[in-house]
Amino acid sequence: MRRTVRRLLTATLAAGLGGAALMTLANASAGVQRLSAGPGQLSSPQLIAEGRQLYQEGCASCHGLDAGGIPGKAPDLHRAGAGAADFYLSTGRMPLDNPGDQPVRTKPRYSGQRIDALVAYIGSLGGPPIPKVDPSLGNLSQGMQAFTDHCAGCHQVAARGGIVTGAFAPSLVDATPTQVAEAVRVGPYVMPKFNRRLIDDRTLNSIARYVQLTQNPVDEGGWGIGHIGPVPEGMVAWLMGLAAVLLVARLIGERTE
Repeated sequence: MRRTVRRLLTATLAAGLGGAALMTLANASAGVQRLSAGPGQLSSPQLIAEGRQLYQEGCASCHGLDAGGIPGKAPDLHRAGAGAADFYLSTGRMPLDNPGDQPVRTKPRYSGQRIDALVAYIGSLGGPPIPKVDPSLGNLSQGMQAFTDHCAGCHQVAARGGIVTGAFAPSLVDATPTQVAEAVRVGPYVMPKFNRRLIDDRTLNSIARYVQLTQNPVDEGGWGIGHIGPVPEGMVAWLMGLAAVLLVARLIGERTE
């Protein structure tokens, strides 16, 4: 009898230890997955449900209850992807007060946790995820060349923004590397979308690194003039030079009656 009880206790203890080990391994795996996931890329059922509730409250009036869009008001969000949702929400470009306005960068309407929930819900509808980018893996000179080729026509080579047909290109002074990568892959508003054939991941890392440099440029031996870009800086230099010439002419000239 005692042997039977002992065997039962041993089997029960072994089963308990085995279950605890399995739970520990499962929790460890979940922890690794959470740590390896980027912002807004966690897609647990609870987070998606929270995001759907937030969507119904703040987005459905324009994009529709089923996120299918409303013609003439807002687009279908199916296949839009987590990358697009994270870009527009983290930069405060969405939601808009007036659907006809250009989305511009402003203070985000939602907290980081709520943005993650909304991104998880929109991401569950399909589409590209949040792109991974690491500026430290990029090459600065290649980034400048790629930015000059693909981006400077609208954003200026100093990444301070400019005017394009029907809109204006924003300054990138506050853009994070992830937001730069999202904009490249998503093509927000009138900006074209660049796939990996046009801009591969290594070049994207280099572009993000160059944008970081423009946010904190080195002005040794010169005057940045607010880093407003080479064209307006040139105009300021010409105007100052013209004023100096007029002043010198005034000082050395002779007055005649």
